[in-house]
Amino acid sequence: MGSLFSFFFIIIFLVLEFLRIEAEGIKSARLLDLLIRDYTFKSYDLHFRTGMLYAVKLPANFSGIKVDTGRFRCGSLRRYGAQVKEFHLGIGVIVQPCVERVMVIRQHLGHNWSSVYYASYDLSGYQLVSPILGLLAYNGGSDVNFSNPFELGIHAGDKPITINFTNFTNSTNNPSEIKPLCASFENNGKVTLENTVSHHVCVAKRHGHYGLVMKSPPSPPPLPPEQVKKKISLWKVVVGSTVGSALGVFLLGLLLVAMFVKVKKKARMEEMERRAYEEEALQVSMVGHVRAPTAAVTRTLPTIEHEYKPYYHPSS
Repeated sequence: MGSLFSFFFIIIFLVLEFLRIEAEGIKSARLLDLLIRDYTFKSYDLHFRTGMLYAVKLPANFSGIKVDTGRFRCGSLRRYGAQVKEFHLGIGVIVQPCVERVMVIRQHLGHNWSSVYYASYDLSGYQLVSPILGLLAYNGGSDVNFSNPFELGIHAGDKPITINFTNFTNSTNNPSEIKPLCASFENNGKVTLENTVSHHVCVAKRHGHYGLVMKSPPSPPPLPPEQVKKKISLWKVVVGSTVGSALGVFLLGLLLVAMFVKVKKKARMEEMERRAYEEEALQVSMVGHVRAPTAAVTRTLPTIEHEYKPYYHPSS
């Protein structure tokens, strides 16, 4: 039983470690886009209605990312525009090259996965105050190649594309009166910063990834040596308590396992002693390949009650 439990624990550990390594290995924003694209096309159903958005289910190691997709006619987009979650595509939006249908993918990378963009682009002196939102488009016509779809461009026409970050930022007033800036992450590795047009609303001229940033606060002055020592002592106490608790749980587990093994061993020994006692009382012996009880080698000898007299037949 212990071996089975250990094997099961090792399998769970290896699976979790594989998912963690796969997730940590994605350090390129471009690679993340391609993986989201592939999962989106794999989950696409031909029965999806044109002009409707559908949520895309991603693997567990992409937890925190939300993706929605929908197919649109490029002509309808140009005539009527569309609302793709936080992205508003105004009338006159242009899809290049214009195909019969375009597959639009909206990304919400969450705060954890947005760090991929923070690490891939130079944002020195700034910090993200909103998740990264992305809007990409791919060929979604009747002849769509699901194995290798090619990317299309979405460009604003007479009216710009707007991105509303109101639901992802703190609605309380900023005491320092510092307004966040709109960050546009370009494919060439550059970041363009612009002012918001209204409360947490940015404008864009094309598809891509966008977020809100603010200047990083100045570094605090160094702490006095006394406070440093206090922090170090507190850190030692926290680490020591954590390690001690973990060690206590581990030792308690070992104690429970030892008690269980001892009880099983005692019960087994009692069963063996009982069988040995029964076999000794019954004098069990081997008869061929079978163990069978045998009686003691004692028998009552026959006795002659009367004197033997020969019997003669009358005819003899």
